[in-house]
Amino acid sequence: MSDCIFCKIANGEIPSNTIYENEDFRVILDNGPATKGHALVIPKKHYADLFEIPDDVLAGAVQTGKIVASMLKDKLGCDGVNLVQNNGAAAGQTVMHYHLHVIPRYENDGQHILWKPTSPSAEELVEIKNTIIG
Repeated sequence: MSDCIFCKIANGEIPSNTIYENEDFRVILDNGPATKGHALVIPKKHYADLFEIPDDVLAGAVQTGKIVASMLKDKLGCDGVNLVQNNGAAAGQTVMHYHLHVIPRYENDGQHILWKPTSPSAEELVEIKNTIIG
């Protein structure tokens, strides 16, 4: 897409702090990082979200995320890594171009990239299951 900022970044039209690149993806440092080394795996082709990206490209994004996570652990000494991927505005997606966040985690880094668990009853879980599987 000609007006997509992530397409332009992924294809080198806009400068970025690239830390890894292969034929299909560019990995850049996030300009608003959650932690030191927070990176984005961005496909060079445009896919709006998880529902548009082909399975083989999706697998490549996760494989690239794994490579980058290993780099961050080795070079920055992080204690853990979150892989986060948002789909749709309600889920926190702000750029409508598929991307995978690779977020290094450090003990006591103060970030909370988790959810608050709810407490559905056993009956509610069965009802939801039955709705999903028919």
